[in-house]
Amino acid sequence: MDLTVFSEKIHESSKLKGFYNGDKKQLGTMLMLVVSELGEALEADRHSLKADLNYYENILNARHDFQIAFKEAIKDTVEDEIADAIIRLLDMCGYLHIDIQRHIDLKLKYNKTRGHRHGKNY
Repeated sequence: MDLTVFSEKIHESSKLKGFYNGDKKQLGTMLMLVVSELGEALEADRHSLKADLNYYENILNARHDFQIAFKEAIKDTVEDEIADAIIRLLDMCGYLHIDIQRHIDLKLKYNKTRGHRHGKNY
C-alpha cells in the first residue's frame, strides 16, 4: 500500500467530516493532536486496555452491529489510540501534500547507512 495515496484518502475523509472548513491549520496544533493520541495510548496501557479482536468478531457475528462490537472490544485501547495517532499523521501529510511514502523510503535507505543504534545508547 502506498502511504501517500492512503494519506490523501484519509485527508479527504477528514474534510468530508468537517475537520477542514477553510481555516488554515497550524503545524504545531496538528502535531500536538498526534501527541495527545499517543498520550491516550499511554493511559490505555497504564489501565491495561488492550483490543480483543476475537471478542470483537464474536460480538459482530452475534449482534451484527459494528458500533457496538467496536465500542466493547476496541474503543479507547492502546491499539485504537495508536491507530488514531497514525490517522492524524497521515491526515496531516495529506493536508500538507507530503509524499510520505517517498520520505519513508528515503529515510529507511539512509538508516541502512548508519551505525549500530545510530551511534546512540538507545
